[in-house]
Amino acid sequence: MYLNRATLMGFLGSDAEVRTGKNDQKFTTFSLATKTSEKDKETGKYISHTEWHRCIAFGKLGEFAATLKKGAHIQLEGEIQHSEYKGVQTDSIRVHSILKLDRAAKAAEDEFDEEEAA
Repeated sequence: MYLNRATLMGFLGSDAEVRTGKNDQKFTTFSLATKTSEKDKETGKYISHTEWHRCIAFGKLGEFAATLKKGAHIQLEGEIQHSEYKGVQTDSIRVHSILKLDRAAKAAEDEFDEEEAA
C-alpha cells in the first residue's frame, strides 16, 4: 500500500495565477505559507519559521483556485510532486481539494459593519 497525501493550512502569499502548459492545458499556481514555531531552549522565547509551498491546481479546481487572492486563508489536500527543470529540482503540491477558511471571519466583519451603520 502507498500513500502520497499532504494537508496544508495557511495563507496565500500572492494572487493565484493562471498559466498555460503543454497542449494548451490551463492550470493555476499559487504559493501557500505555513508557519511553525518552537521554543528556544536557551532564551525560552518562541521562534517562528514560515515555509512556502508551491501549489498547482488543474481543471475545475484550477478555475476555482484562480479566484483566490493574496491573504486568503485556505486548507488544501493534495500530493507532493518532485520535478526537475534545467537541472533545478523543485517540489510542489498537486492540489486535489481546497477549503476556504476565511468565510466566517468575513461574514462576522460584514455583520459588524452593518451594526455600526445602524
